[in-house]
Amino acid sequence: MSRNAQNDHLTRLEQTSIHVFREAFANFRSVCMPWSMGKDSNVLIWLARKAFCGKIPFPLLHIDTTYEFPEMYEFREKAKVIHGIDLIVRVNEDAIRRGIGYSTHDPVTVTHELKTVPFKAAIDEFKWDALVTGIRRDEDPTRAKERWFSPRSAEGNWDYKDQPPEFWGQFASTAPEGGHVRVQPLLEWTELDIWEYIRRENIPNPTLYFARNGKRFRSLGCHPITHPVDSPASNIDEVIEELKLTKTSERAGRAQDHVGRNSMQELRAKGFM
Repeated sequence: MSRNAQNDHLTRLEQTSIHVFREAFANFRSVCMPWSMGKDSNVLIWLARKAFCGKIPFPLLHIDTTYEFPEMYEFREKAKVIHGIDLIVRVNEDAIRRGIGYSTHDPVTVTHELKTVPFKAAIDEFKWDALVTGIRRDEDPTRAKERWFSPRSAEGNWDYKDQPPEFWGQFASTAPEGGHVRVQPLLEWTELDIWEYIRRENIPNPTLYFARNGKRFRSLGCHPITHPVDSPASNIDEVIEELKLTKTSERAGRAQDHVGRNSMQELRAKGFM
């Protein structure tokens, strides 16, 4: 693809994402954007600023498992200043007091307790009826089942077998009673699109994505269960060229995805992001 064609492609993706952002803000009473501090959610921040003239008109939410890489905490503080974001941070202190952790429990249990439970608690606390997430269909088969506007029940559960149709750009813009809608502006983006857009827009990201000693991270999560892949790609241009050839899946290094045959589907059905 030529550079002009690539820019046209990225601009179309950008315009669609901005449209989805604005539709969500216009149709829902209270919006929040979960922020993992990873590449996709950093692109979301950038798009949100474009959609709303430089200032994001809703808060961001970071669910802190206390197992983030040290570099991620450093990045969080820098990004708050760079983007001027209103950030809410939540930790499941009760689970930590009960000894929930990777040294004593399996990754699916820890993910549920330290991510999903405080995530649901924050939704209940602030009564958000729309949550903007960085889900992409190409990440894994479960996320491929998502819609642009994807309803969740009052318990935060996702019925992936009963998704609303989205014909002619018509979205499910009303939350279920007591529930909320997940809004997915990056749904049609690919990992390659994300990195090409980061390069074009010069979007800040954690340096963990770039190779050190022949390894880099494709996807970032809790450090005990997130592993790097073999890679010499030490800058954005090299990452992009690598992605054009690699056969390794993006989330190959995320242990909670591979504990059981349907572990990710089960987590997401219970409210996981």
